[in-house]
Amino acid sequence: MVRVRPVHDADLPIFYAHQLDPVATAMAAFTSAEPADHAAFMTRWRRLLDDDAIVKRTVLVGDDVAGHVIRFERDGQPEVTYWIGRAYWGRGVATAALTALLGEIRERPIFARAAADNRASVRVLEKCGFRVCGHDRGFAAGRGQAVDEVILCLASDAAT
Repeated sequence: MVRVRPVHDADLPIFYAHQLDPVATAMAAFTSAEPADHAAFMTRWRRLLDDDAIVKRTVLVGDDVAGHVIRFERDGQPEVTYWIGRAYWGRGVATAALTALLGEIRERPIFARAAADNRASVRVLEKCGFRVCGHDRGFAAGRGQAVDEVILCLASDAAT
């Protein structure tokens, strides 16, 4: 059973371990420049945890921490992002976690981004009602090169 709850400090070492997975980092593409920099990881998460405007949830499968899902703002627009540990890929965990977060976040439209070739992530977003509404290209630290990106939007009339 997948559920979400507020992030606890005890979750951070697991999130850090997920970030160290080179396959997951390459798949996510748009990651921190130095995923092994623990101090930078902790600084980022302290900032996230201290900001009440950011909704951050730990994703649980049973009692196990499987990842996180977050609602934040980019350029004044609400956006969601998530990271699911590779051991949980292909099991519907990301879709269930994002669905749970979207149940809490009623604002629409809301946006998301994914590397254009990350079909699994794009599919998760589509299952949650997002539709491609734009394209971008930017440097992806997780791959060390520029990568095409899709921008997706969940409009106010979409079912979640």
